[in-house]
Amino acid sequence: MLRREFLGVRNRLTTDVVRESSDALAEHALELPELARARTVAAYVSVGSEPGTLTLLDALLTRGVRVLLPALLPDNDLNWGAYAGEGSLARVQHGGKMALFEPAGELLGPDAVLAADVVLLPGLAVDARGMRLGRGGGSYDRVLARLEHAGARPALVVLLYDTEVVERVPAEAHDRPVQAVVTPSGARRFAAS
Repeated sequence: MLRREFLGVRNRLTTDVVRESSDALAEHALELPELARARTVAAYVSVGSEPGTLTLLDALLTRGVRVLLPALLPDNDLNWGAYAGEGSLARVQHGGKMALFEPAGELLGPDAVLAADVVLLPGLAVDARGMRLGRGGGSYDRVLARLEHAGARPALVVLLYDTEVVERVPAEAHDRPVQAVVTPSGARRFAAS
């Protein structure tokens, strides 16, 4: 129910709002110290009315950062490939789900994310504790579990719209808090949990 509400609000955003938000989001994200010193960033390509990521991905690439992007596997886990600009993406339709833009080149395996200094996460909302509400597919829960199991501690940052930073979202025992949220109006850090 809550996911549907957040998606409903997003789906009413105009193309102009999404584009303007993308530029502001990139500007604020690039100011994060974690991204300033990152050598490898695991990110994603936004689709539909998600907060836009391409401006940010291209800026990271220009800085010389290695950007990893996910490719959805049949079991909803994520494989990873390197981003080399918008031309390195392929539009992939996954059954009845929305089409995603994924790396068209060589895939590096699900463990490639372990090299990331920062993981940029999609979401629908984040609360005052830093708990993220995802879309419900479990792909990023698997990524976060893989990171934890390997002892990897990248900075976790969720990219959202301002209205998606809320007081509380439902959380389950396996959910992990993010360290920061970036919205078009700025970045906000959460206390370490």
